[in-house]
Amino acid sequence: MTPTLAFGTVETVLGTLLVGVTEAGVVRLRWHDSPAERARTAAAVGLPVVDDPARTAPVVERLAAYFAGKRVPFDLPVDWRLTSRLQRQVLATLYESVPYGSVVTYGELGERSGAGVPAQAIGQVMGGNPIPIIVPCHRVVAAGGLGGYSGGSGVEVKRWLLTLEGALPATLDWDLERGP
Repeated sequence: MTPTLAFGTVETVLGTLLVGVTEAGVVRLRWHDSPAERARTAAAVGLPVVDDPARTAPVVERLAAYFAGKRVPFDLPVDWRLTSRLQRQVLATLYESVPYGSVVTYGELGERSGAGVPAQAIGQVMGGNPIPIIVPCHRVVAAGGLGGYSGGSGVEVKRWLLTLEGALPATLDWDLERGP
């Protein structure tokens, strides 16, 4: 049987998220859905696209629950094909060891993963994460603050996600129904 790629979407306060799922697991999450984004993802993954709502449903359901403020584990299979060996080592460590509502610094994640690279390189790995939110790069912070974030509209999305999870206190104007 030839491997394939299926797409699903999730409406969130951050916009319509696009997820790509292969038979092996979640391979990509993008911050918006469009024909061009689907084409870029299909080209990057290198597999034919099929319509398979049953395959994407577990991912879509967990993401919808997460954005509804429910504490759900992302214990989903992950297809790491879009990552290098170093990225896979660091991102798999993040996925397996930094749970909902907690944070780790770039330096701590570098040590924990055994990657042998400095904190700045860990930040670059986070910036190249093909599966944000599910592989929670937003939970990786600088030793003295939030650090950067290349997902969505930037660091305010990171702040919003960490507030949703309770890792940061909510500001007076924070609202689950309204994004950053």
